[in-house]
Amino acid sequence: TMNRVSKINKEQSDGHWNLIRFRSDAYDACQALEQIAFADGALSTKTKELMAVSISIQTGCEAVIQKHIERAAEQGASFEESVEAIEVAIAMGGSTAAAAVHVAFYALDQVYSRDILKL
Repeated sequence: TMNRVSKINKEQSDGHWNLIRFRSDAYDACQALEQIAFADGALSTKTKELMAVSISIQTGCEAVIQKHIERAAEQGASFEESVEAIEVAIAMGGSTAAAAVHVAFYALDQVYSRDILKL
């Protein structure tokens, strides 16, 4: 799983820089929308990132699951908060979401390894 996640992260990074280099207006607009949508407002950026964790599990996109778990942690989300966001995704998506959860728990292990060791 580690090699797959590392490969996904490298592909995302390479693709991101290529899209910027190729001056994709659509990609730039998407990046700007993401900055606006995830900015602190009535909901904190941390809350929005936890929401994105749940939604990314619903869509089953491994790269996005990993990204939003990392971003939620950067915004101060605890291990327990991230687990609850994952549980909401399972509750809302049933077995389809549960199939994507293994990626989320792998990402949790990478981001919160010290907290997991305390369990």
